[in-house]
Amino acid sequence: MPTLPVPDGEGIYSFAHDLESAHRHWMSRLATRTGTEPVMEVKAPVTGERYRIMERRPEGRPVVVIEPHHDDFALSASGRFLTRPRPLTVITVFTRSRSVHPMLEAAYPSGEAVSAIREEEAATALRPFGARRILLGHRDADPPYRAFDPARLAVITEELAGVLADHAGAELIAPAAVTRHPDHLLVHEAARMLGCRWFWEDVAFWPTYALAGCDRALFEQRTNNTLTPELADITGVVLDKLTLLRLHGSQMHPARKMYRPLRHAWTVARELVDPPSHGPARYAERFYRLEDGS
Repeated sequence: MPTLPVPDGEGIYSFAHDLESAHRHWMSRLATRTGTEPVMEVKAPVTGERYRIMERRPEGRPVVVIEPHHDDFALSASGRFLTRPRPLTVITVFTRSRSVHPMLEAAYPSGEAVSAIREEEAATALRPFGARRILLGHRDADPPYRAFDPARLAVITEELAGVLADHAGAELIAPAAVTRHPDHLLVHEAARMLGCRWFWEDVAFWPTYALAGCDRALFEQRTNNTLTPELADITGVVLDKLTLLRLHGSQMHPARKMYRPLRHAWTVARELVDPPSHGPARYAERFYRLEDGS
């Protein structure tokens, strides 16, 4: 793998350019790879660009991912599972959406068109994991955002319980709801009610929410120190994660937005105590465990 750049190593605008160069080199490496790991080609649904990524070989205890929207797992937690693949089932709760970058509204003018492209993006991004997908079909919350309806929480929790009945023994993971987005808050609450004790930090794509100091303070107050943070070093797979980000063009638009999650991962990695085995450049994702007895 190419040497990974350090954000702002030569100025505030150098990171994206250097990471772009590293990613192009990685694509070339994969094109000529002769190892035993199979390499698959994936095409970004919005741009039509083709990329290569190693197909993962899941092993160990199965994991059921409960994500609010089509891209939440890939943007915030996919590095951990690229590093240590496990059998995945991904349940997406809110799959009817009008959320697309304003520059793409003419290309995707309706909720049906937006929902279809986002579903195609998610299906493509989950192919390397061999993940099974389950779509619940609920509609995203519309801005201006307000607290979620408790009745809606009850309905979605019951639906999730029905799905999970077929996945006995699987470990659950869901968003920690660091953001104030009502869909994230609802899914987090439903997951906790269903016994979930493992959560990812859903902050990388929300600079207007989760990277704000007030949101961090509200998150800590809401969880009351019951969630114990843990870091997963993703340095060795960060270019593969960048490939997954490129597949979500309806949200990672314009292209420079795809670097925000990786810049955040670089910031999180500053908290790692033990040096990684694969060199000085470090990227990490943050997860949380629900403490016993909480």
